[in-house]
Parts: sequence; structure tokens; C-alpha cells
Amino acid sequence: MEIIFLGTGTSHGVPMLACDCAVCTSPDPRDQRTRASIHVVMNGLRIQVDATPEFRLQALREKIPAIDLFLLTHGHADHVLGMDDLRRYCDLREDGVLPVYCSAEGEERVRAIFPYAIPAPGAATARDGYARFDLRRMPARLELPEGVIESTPLPHGRIETLGLVFTERGSGARFAYYTDCKTVPPAARALAQGADLLVLDGLRPAPHPTHLSIPEALAEAEQIGARRTYFTHIAHAVPHVYGETLPPAAQGFAYDGWRVNLGKV
Repeated sequence: MEIIFLGTGTSHGVPMLACDCAVCTSPDPRDQRTRASIHVVMNGLRIQVDATPEFRLQALREKIPAIDLFLLTHGHADHVLGMDDLRRYCDLREDGVLPVYCSAEGEERVRAIFPYAIPAPGAATARDGYARFDLRRMPARLELPEGVIESTPLPHGRIETLGLVFTERGSGARFAYYTDCKTVPPAARALAQGADLLVLDGLRPAPHPTHLSIPEALAEAEQIGARRTYFTHIAHAVPHVYGETLPPAAQGFAYDGWRVNLGKV
């Protein structure tokens, strides 16, 4: 299983507009963070998780050739607004329609923002260059020939996001992706237990009302006990090198363009 980190930043991105802090002006390329999303290749199946406002640029940078499946963790702007740029990946599909798995909250947002991308039931799909989404409710366990994707709700302010755990058939590699959450409930903690790689929301050292702070994320990581843990959705003013000072519960920060092969973590 390969995980490609398209973006690892917050809704502001880094550099943040109108900010001249040390991180926003940093020469370290790992401090250049677009909004958080990942691309997972599981036994050849290409799965895109979220589409940020920079999605087109992220996909060009990482040379993403195709998308077979799209997962939306939640409907906040920094995770959904790039979905119009999925149109090219729809065109590349034989039927022109991309399966999109999401929660009820996510579906409501997609329908509100992209009504033109939702074909009417039974209608023929026109090859007109627009995005076309087959909206599906994400189950607790999605069985696929290439592996299994499990989902679990994570508290995030007034909504819940989808925490995702990927298990690849054959290799048995397990990857948990828990972005945008304030806590990790017991069921989510149990689901990610012993994963080969855990990527967890870790916004900043100071507390935040809807995101895990880095100390809170470290405490969750210690309880989950993944083989490796890295943090994402990192705020400006938190340099990448800060992640190298973290205690043993986590190995550091993910960064834009990082590629992880679970056989080589």
C-alpha cells in the first residue's frame, strides 16, 4: 500500500495570507503546506481522500494518473471545494461517473455545492466535460477486491468526520487516517489499534475547540499504539522541525509530497 500526502495543512494553508511569521516565510519546503488530503494506492486501486481548493495543483505535482474511488471525510470547505477538478478523472472512467463515498453531512454539502455533478436517477451520463458523482453512503465496512476500508465517526465541532482505516488484501498492511477531530472515541481507538501507520490530526501545541492539539494527539497516539504515528492538518507557526522533537508516541509531522510505502515506513 502506498500513501501519497497531497497536503498536510489547515484551512488557512501555509504560508497563510498576510502573515510573515517564521514558518510562513521559512525556506524549508516541508513548511509549505497546502490543505490536507491524501491519495492511497491499495493493490492498484487508486483512492482519493478529500479534494482541497489546491487539489488540481496537488494532483499535477504528484502526477496522479487516475482515481477509482473518492472518499469525503466531511463537508468543510478545505476538504470539498476541489471536487469540481475531479472532472478529468470522471472523463477517464468508462462510464464517466466517479463513485463518491461520504456521510449524510458530506452528501448534503456536495449536493448543495455541485448540483450539476449529480446525475438524475436512471439518466444517461452526457460526455460534456463536467464532473459526475455517484453519491454513496459510506458504510462502517466497505469490502473491495483490493482490500477493506472501515469508517468510524470522529467528533469535529458541530459535525462528525469519517475516520478511515485501510487494510490491503494479501499484504495485510493497515493504515488509519484520522484527520479533523477533537477526540478519538473508544470505538475509533480500537479500530486503529496496532495499525502499521496512523496519521492523526495534530493542529498546534495550544488547545483548539474542534481539533486535537499536539499534546492531545500524543496522548491518543500512545493509547492507540500504531507501529508508526505522524500528525497532519498542521497550523502555521508550527515548523516541521518541531515534529522531530516529539516524544516516542509519534515520529513527527507528515509533509506535502511525502510518499509512504507501508513495507518501507
